[in-house]
Amino acid sequence: MSVLDVVSGPAVGARGVIARANPVAKLAVAAAVALALVLTVDVVTAGTALLLEALALPWCGVPPSRLLRLGWPVLAAAVPAAVATALLGVDSGPVLLTLGPLTVTAGSARAALAIGLRILAIGLPGVVLLATTDPTDLADALAQVLRLPHRFVLSALAAMRLVGLLAEEWRALGLARRARGLGDGGWLGRGRTLFGQVFALLVLAIRRATVLATAMESRGFGVATRRTWARPSRFAARDAAVALGGVLIAVTATAAGVLAGTWHLVLLSTG
Repeated sequence: MSVLDVVSGPAVGARGVIARANPVAKLAVAAAVALALVLTVDVVTAGTALLLEALALPWCGVPPSRLLRLGWPVLAAAVPAAVATALLGVDSGPVLLTLGPLTVTAGSARAALAIGLRILAIGLPGVVLLATTDPTDLADALAQVLRLPHRFVLSALAAMRLVGLLAEEWRALGLARRARGLGDGGWLGRGRTLFGQVFALLVLAIRRATVLATAMESRGFGVATRRTWARPSRFAARDAAVALGGVLIAVTATAAGVLAGTWHLVLLSTG
């Protein structure tokens, strides 16, 4: 799975209600869930949010296989974070496992589960956003619905388009170096090859960014006057319902944590 696949646009056949919603509505869902889960670290709140998000997946129009392909970085971040919390977290309660100087207790296990569920619950709406949103549609929505400065929006759109091109350049550099016999000689040789490849990609990125910036300026993308848009982006009642659904997920998850007695404000607990 490459970065090119992440920014290549929505999945073919993504026809769910959430998939067709305005990108701003999907951003609102992600922001509401993230805000609710950033305030607390507990199993009930994070688990409830993740469960509700899973129940809403059929309306996203994303096949499970594509969702897994796009979401593996979130899963890869959640598992190590949970393991590290279980091994290095604050010990409390009975000891469940001993690994030399490291111990896993009931308290650290609960914290690890909460951290893992929290990462998954925060990352899943972002994965759905990437899987169902074309970068151009996202830029149109940010500029027309949220009224963000068009210079910032267009620059971000151009950067997202370049990410896929740089991913192809990285693969081409790797194949070229392999054809020349570079990279052999153990870890040291591979390290030198990797450094050289990264440096070459950096030079290519700077050159392409310079050319792209000049081309955009010559075509009037940097003007300070109010600009028009070829594709209108509107925030309809359906989009408001999707955003409200995200707020309901956040409120329901928080209420579940409060009722279970596991919810606690992180700022107060660490202050």
